[in-house]
Amino acid sequence: MTSHSLRPEIRWAVEAAQDKQAVDITVLNLTGASAFAEYFLLCSGSSQPQIKAISDAIEERLDREGIHLAHREGKSTAEWVLLDYGYFVAHIFSERAREYYDLERLWRNAERVDFPAPGKPPDPPGEAQRNSTQQ
Repeated sequence: MTSHSLRPEIRWAVEAAQDKQAVDITVLNLTGASAFAEYFLLCSGSSQPQIKAISDAIEERLDREGIHLAHREGKSTAEWVLLDYGYFVAHIFSERAREYYDLERLWRNAERVDFPAPGKPPDPPGEAQRNSTQQ
């Protein structure tokens, strides 16, 4: 799985998160993993206002493209906002909440795509997967 092979709506959600300076953006492919969604988009914000801005940006971008939110959890003061689009779920965390829930470890066998921070080159293919299995 590569960033280019992702469905357009997931790429749009990633772009919206990037526009709001989300960090550690990762997409997990959970297809066949007995999960309630096919994909998880995980990202972090450094403050509650940024977490809200990221979640609002994702919701607005997808709504503009005709992709409507099925369910939202988390309030504007939350450390974790969940946007449920049925087959994919966006999780926007504070760094502390992301470390605590550690969904990457929970779904460590899932295929993943990591999106580098602006100005940082992407990891070589397979590097993110090797790094996650070494932990």
